[in-house]
Amino acid sequence: MKRTILAAVAAGLAMALFAQNAETPTKQKIKVCVFQPPYALNAADIDSSMQWEFDHLKLCDESLDLIVLPEASDRQARLGTKEEVEAAAKKYNEPLLAACAETAKRCGATLFVNALDFTPAGARNTTFAFDKTGKCVGKYNKEHLTAGEHKKWGFDASYMWEWTEPYILDIDGIRYAFLTCYDFYFYENFANIARYKPDVIIGCSHQRSDRHDALEMFGRFAAYNTAAYLVRSSVSMGLDSQLGGCSMVVSPMGEMLGNMYSKVGTLEVEFDPHAKYLKPAGYGNPPDTHPAYIEIGRRPWKYRPGGSAIIPGFKDAPAKRLCAHRGFSTIAPENSLAAFGAAVGLGAAEIEFDLWWTKDGEIVSIHDATLNRVSDGNGKVYEHTYDELAKLDFGSKKNPHFAGMRILKFDEILAKLSCHTLMNIHVKDVGKPWDEKYLKKIIHSIDAYDARGHVYFMTSNGDIQDQLAKLAPDIPRCMGNRGNNKTRPDIVDRAIQHKCQMVQLFKPHFDQALIDRAHAAGLRVNVFWSDNPEEAKKFLDMGVDTILTNDYQPISAATGLK
Repeated sequence: MKRTILAAVAAGLAMALFAQNAETPTKQKIKVCVFQPPYALNAADIDSSMQWEFDHLKLCDESLDLIVLPEASDRQARLGTKEEVEAAAKKYNEPLLAACAETAKRCGATLFVNALDFTPAGARNTTFAFDKTGKCVGKYNKEHLTAGEHKKWGFDASYMWEWTEPYILDIDGIRYAFLTCYDFYFYENFANIARYKPDVIIGCSHQRSDRHDALEMFGRFAAYNTAAYLVRSSVSMGLDSQLGGCSMVVSPMGEMLGNMYSKVGTLEVEFDPHAKYLKPAGYGNPPDTHPAYIEIGRRPWKYRPGGSAIIPGFKDAPAKRLCAHRGFSTIAPENSLAAFGAAVGLGAAEIEFDLWWTKDGEIVSIHDATLNRVSDGNGKVYEHTYDELAKLDFGSKKNPHFAGMRILKFDEILAKLSCHTLMNIHVKDVGKPWDEKYLKKIIHSIDAYDARGHVYFMTSNGDIQDQLAKLAPDIPRCMGNRGNNKTRPDIVDRAIQHKCQMVQLFKPHFDQALIDRAHAAGLRVNVFWSDNPEEAKKFLDMGVDTILTNDYQPISAATGLK
């Protein structure tokens, strides 16, 4: 009984706080209509599912203020091939968008529908916004395309690899934000959307493989964490299905105002889009929205890399690029944060650096096994502890301005640059396998900084290649020239033997035939090195994929590559 009373009191307090904010000068209740059409599981049945959409658009009337249709409304069927998608869109795209524009104008309502947008860059998965005059006043391009959309069906994904602000559309004083299907799974984006204080999240969706309880959880989570109403439209996968569907309206407090589950039809709900759910911002504190409360304690450096400086990983990187060899090493000490930072700051898509171990097991970045060329020390790197190396000057020999620069730990590179650039990690050839504990430490650091998708290993030692393949089979590997014999013609054979994905040729000991042979074997080709603009252009003409350079800026300017 006590629990029931306490629960009622808590619910009453929550509703009071919710209602308190609803009583604002901008109070306006709107009536929302959410579509949930039948989904054609067979491509041959698409006509009936599409006709359902056209028929129900005609049933919309002037009582409605907001109408939302699901994802892929111009091709509402399970389509397997690019040709089927194109055929459906060719038949239905223009008539559907015209019908939506007419419906918005006839009803005096705002209408959102997801369909293909045919742009000069290619077809895009787009949510179209029509205002009450029937004019298209905005377009939201799905932020997170699935692999099938941009690889199988060829949808344009170019915009996905660059930083953009959350798309916010203000229509008649209501601020709309957007999530389309796959977007619902990327919770880290919810906090970013919340910063822009939306009133309503429009979710044109499918999510055909998720359970009803999971879809409710996603919906409540999105609304609660953005302090906005969620209006989500999906498709029925069949009246008895426990998957997909769940067109819904959720309040900012996470209250389910309506859910279609697997029904076919429309859902109508009224709410005030400006009413915000306020809760105590910590026990005993004044009320605020949940995002505002969370923002007080946000610690983004604790989490996975994120933000505008993150670049696409190795699998999605540009096919042609430069690699800043030991950083921008013509202007700053090689294998230093000064050199790496200069290159990355100028846009370098890739940097290269060398790793050794110290006597006490630290992993450090230095090219030579010996210390004398780049520091005021002597002897082998691995004959010294890290503390001993840290006392040496690794900057003065390049330029007095860098006096006092110390040797760089691998973790320090990752801490500053993880996911900001690709990393060509040269695991140095010692003529024998590495002690496996050091390789495990390298891989552990890569994982600790979430950099696995942005790195690859390069070494000329076959034994080390095999060690790395065993310890981290998903991290790409590049075969280098073996030892001091740079003229060996068997680098492609050795790359194939050790299941590498790349070769790193050494000039001038290669020709067009060797490049062509590498490509024929499915290998990417790096070339070490070029600091001459004309030579670099020649290498690109020969088909080289990645050019290592010490002089990043002039070569980038000459080739147009990052």
